Amino acid sequence: MEKDHIICLLMATHLEAKPFIGGLSLTRLEQKPFSVYRNKNHILIISGIGKANAAMACAYSCLKFAPSCIVNLGAAGATGERVALGEPLHVKMAFDYDRPQFKSKSPHKLIPEILEGFSYAKIATLDRPVTDPAERKKLSTTADLIDMESASIIQACRKFKTPCYVFKYVSDTPKHTMDNDIVENIRKYRNVFFSFLQESVLPKL
Repeated sequence: MEKDHIICLLMATHLEAKPFIGGLSLTRLEQKPFSVYRNKNHILIISGIGKANAAMACAYSCLKFAPSCIVNLGAAGATGERVALGEPLHVKMAFDYDRPQFKSKSPHKLIPEILEGFSYAKIATLDRPVTDPAERKKLSTTADLIDMESASIIQACRKFKTPCYVFKYVSDTPKHTMDNDIVENIRKYRNVFFSFLQESVLPKL
């Protein structure tokens, strides 16, 4: 018997996930160790912020639900002015800045699966928020975006031989240094991001 085609949506916070829970008519399945919601063909798991949480949630999902693929979704900061506030982007490469190469000292590079027909970006993953404009400028030499989860999710998916896709929307730029501004932008653009995923991404998976 062919196994069910289950897509796992992995997000860091309920703040980002709220439109997905309502828009996909997901019901709560579990509260611990992670909040898990589902319908017939989708699992949504809220990992919590940071690489350790994201990797654990990814591994948990792979072991318990055996999804056809993992899709990491959520907000990310921009390193410069190339990408616009609210813009949805498909991540084609991630750099783990907390895990430098032994000899070159450059960050580990991870490549997720890629779908055609989207605007693409490279992302830097660090286990801390980066709001200082000067630090963002340094990261802009290799990455368009910054987050705290995606590189670890790609790495975990590789361990479990599970396809991994990453889509982010821009919640802040170097002009946004206050947490309240970032939270407000997440609320402002999360519904548009959900519509983008529902109409343009999920039908391709």
